[in-house]
Parts: sequence; structure tokens; C-alpha cells
Amino acid sequence: MSDPNTEEVISLVNSMFSVSNFTREQYSLEFKIDDLDFKTKFEELARKLNDINYVGKIERMNNENYIIIQKFPPRKKRRILSSSWTPRILFVVVIAFVWIDGYFRTIGTNTISEIGNPEEMAIIYTLSLLGILGIHELGHMIAARIHRLKTTWPYFIPGIPVGGFLPTFGALIIPKAPMINRKILFDVAIAGPIAGLIIAIIVALFGAYTAPIIELDLAQELYEENNLQKFTFGEPLFLKGALELFGKGGPDTEILLTPVLWAAWIGFFITFLNLMPAWQLDGGHMARTILGAKLHSYCTYGSLILLTIIGYEFAAIMIYFLSRRGLSATPLDDITPVSKNRKIAYLGIIGLAILCMPIPENICMPFTRSSCLF
Repeated sequence: MSDPNTEEVISLVNSMFSVSNFTREQYSLEFKIDDLDFKTKFEELARKLNDINYVGKIERMNNENYIIIQKFPPRKKRRILSSSWTPRILFVVVIAFVWIDGYFRTIGTNTISEIGNPEEMAIIYTLSLLGILGIHELGHMIAARIHRLKTTWPYFIPGIPVGGFLPTFGALIIPKAPMINRKILFDVAIAGPIAGLIIAIIVALFGAYTAPIIELDLAQELYEENNLQKFTFGEPLFLKGALELFGKGGPDTEILLTPVLWAAWIGFFITFLNLMPAWQLDGGHMARTILGAKLHSYCTYGSLILLTIIGYEFAAIMIYFLSRRGLSATPLDDITPVSKNRKIAYLGIIGLAILCMPIPENICMPFTRSSCLF
């Protein structure tokens, strides 16, 4: 490999590692290192290489550790995605879509039980839902900043603001450099869902406290008049717990699904999806770091089966086709294992995913309590 910075790279690696053999290939530089504790030094090397448009990875061959360094291929500039205005415009569009959704949901709810001014309730709904999504992405960004990893600003994805659909399909951030090791990949992945879940729980508690209840006889009349529909999307245990905490959900009453409760449900559902050990979702990244590439692929297909069982075939199909483009992110140092504490934390993540899962009625009977959706 020939490049003006090649000698600088060779000198840099030799100054940081104990190199026992060096090979200059056509497209790469290969260093056999004798260092047994290389994790911290490789993190620093990877960052320095990124600054001069190189990328290095650790590979284990014949029980020996090698650092393989290549020049970054020319990056295609995507005019729309690279523009600083793109995330701002998308954010404004999503705010408008969420507000519209909240406005019409409030009007519909008010025909059954007065919950407030539609304009004001739409603002509360917008703050609730975008608070969950925004804090989720902020969690990723803070974790990335702690590990000195540069990312884009969040790209909020507009949904469909009318017809009872989701007004937004969430948000994402894009790292500007490869993940260095499993620890960083795990930490960035776990930070988002945990941060967003905290806000979702707060929203659920407020929504449960303010949710109106209607007598069962009146609910039956409204069902017959098609002014009320059963909520059939499944109910997370977190949401059930919030309602039970305020003594709602008795056998002779029904609970009206307000816009704020709907925001909490979306927050739990998005958190559940993100925590699934599938593809390049946050849970998929965590599973990849803990279980390795092979088991992660099995977990992806297991997640698709679970989504199908609970009635979310569309989400399963979307994840399946997206996973065909790239099943998982591979860190540059895929040798160093994650710490024991992170493995324990992942067990907690599995528990949180279960608590966020929308459980269908036919699975949680006879303990389920009906909810209503106008």
C-alpha cells in the first residue's frame, strides 16, 4: 500500500505496540503484535487513524494477534443526508405530524369524555411522544460523546398523522466512524432505550392518572354505535402497572385511551422493538457484543418469530428485509470481550423488553383488562 501517510502510520503503530512482524500488502499494512493487553491502546490508535482517513482492525490468526490497517475508501457524499438542514426539517415535519395526530385524537376522545382543549392536549401529546424519542436519541449521543465517537444529529422519521396510524416511525443517529470495540458498541446501544424508557414510564404514569374511566354499560352502548373500539394492539406490563397503580381498570369500568396514554404505548412499543436481539436494533447490537455473530443471527430469526406470534407480522417482515442488507455491526476490535457487569446488565435488558412487550389479550387472559380506543 502506497500513500503519503503510510510511513506515519507505520511509525505510529510501532510507537504504541510491540510489533514482532510487519507486512506491507497491496491494499493494507499488517502488524503482528505481542501485546496481550491491547484494548486501551487500540482504542487510541483507532481514533488517531480515523483522523487521517485510515481504519484499523484487530484479527486473531493462528493464535496470534494482528493489526490490519487500510485506507478509508472514498466516501460518497449524499447531498440530502449530509446537509445540516435535513435533520432540522425532518424534526419540524415530525412535530407538525405529531401535533396533528394529537389534535384529532383529542377531538375524538372529547366526544366520549372531555379531556381538554384539542390544541393544548396536542401540545402535551407532542411533548410526551417526542420527549420519549428525543431523550432516547440523546442517550445514544451522550454515550457516544463519552467514548469520543462522533455521530450525526438525530433524523426523525415522519409517519402518517391521520387515520389512526403512527405519526412518526422513530428516529436514528448515524455514527461517523466504525465502532472500535464491543464495549463501546454495547454502551452506545444500551444508553438510548434506557433513557427513553425512563421518560416513557413518566408519561405512562401521567397518562394513567389523567385517563378517564367510563361505566361498562355506557361502553357497551358506544361499542354498539361504533363510537368506541376495543384496543387490540396489546398492552405492555409497564402500562398495566401504571393503570393499576391509580386503581383503574376495575371489572365494571373501561379506560379511555387518551393521547397521552397512546404516547406512552408508542414509547413502550418502540423501546420493545429496540431491545429485541435482532438485526442492528439497539438490542441486536447488545446481543452481538455478548453472544457473538452466530448466536446473534439466531436471535434475529427468533425475534421475527416472536413478533409474528404477538401479531406484528409487518414489523417482522421489515426487520427481515433490512437484515438482509447487513445483519450486524462488526467492531474493529471483535476479540476483547465485554465486562461481567455488562453481561449482567444485558440480563436486565431482557427483562425490560418483556415488560415493554405489547401482550395480546389471548396470551394474558384471564388477567387482562380491556382498554378502549376511540
